[in-house]
Amino acid sequence: MGPQNLTSVLEFHLLGLSDDLELQPLLFGLFLTMYLVTVFGNLLIILTVSFDFHLHTPMYFFLSNLSLADISFSTTTVPKMLVNLKTHSKSITYAGCLTQVSSFSLFVCLDSLLLTVMAYDRFVAICHPLHYPAIMNFHLCGLLVLVSFFVSLLDSQLHYLMMSQLTFCADVEIPHFFCDPPQLLKLACSDTSTNNILIYFIGTIFGGVPLTGILYSYTRIISSILRISSSGLRYKAFSTCGSHLSAVCLFYGTGLGVYLGSSVSSSPRKEAVASVMYTVVTPMLNPFIYSLRNSHIKNVLWRIVSRIA
Repeated sequence: MGPQNLTSVLEFHLLGLSDDLELQPLLFGLFLTMYLVTVFGNLLIILTVSFDFHLHTPMYFFLSNLSLADISFSTTTVPKMLVNLKTHSKSITYAGCLTQVSSFSLFVCLDSLLLTVMAYDRFVAICHPLHYPAIMNFHLCGLLVLVSFFVSLLDSQLHYLMMSQLTFCADVEIPHFFCDPPQLLKLACSDTSTNNILIYFIGTIFGGVPLTGILYSYTRIISSILRISSSGLRYKAFSTCGSHLSAVCLFYGTGLGVYLGSSVSSSPRKEAVASVMYTVVTPMLNPFIYSLRNSHIKNVLWRIVSRIA
């Protein structure tokens, strides 16, 4: 069968993580648990920040937005996978696939930009402590989050436009548990050389620039901390960055590991299993990273639990 226009494709088939029917209930229970922990943990962070006015600071404002982005990030892929596991179906509609592509790009980019904004917040707090209240005011914080969202929206629309222009042959089986743009490019019948260049260019701009900003911020932060004479003050300064640095390493480490590994791996199914790390595990672990290492959040959580009890 010759190439057909994408608009005539009614649905795609997501092959998921395994074809073994005996594993389906186990996978369903595992990913349902991880999704509920992600939603509950990130909602708890948002409620905790809202509950205590002592946490109404730029750092926690950005953290609550990151938690909201993580909930949305997981919701883009996991619920559809759970439905397919429960119903033993592999289908996703054409519109659903394109929506998943654009939503996935939106929240990946938003996570990246919010982590960059949080790195800038730590840079100002440590390198310019006297000017911190004046620089990181309410209007600037709101503007940074708003700009991050609109830049992410631009990224998602670029991915949507690229994917919507592809043509496909009869085989529309995606060896993944969600509509991953690189996998869609491999399935296309039309020439995708321009699309491949564009997708790596967009990834470099929307992923590389934020990562460069984070690295620059931490270079300046470490340089400032090492100039502090008191070891106690140095430890305190490092501890304020510990949670954020852990989240950055987890997000970029798993994401870069998957996409660098995909360039040398010939097994799409292994790529799908590896991508679980940054699409499911990372959003689930972020609340633990920020709450377990942060005494302020732990104290507020304890007061909330005590009040409920």
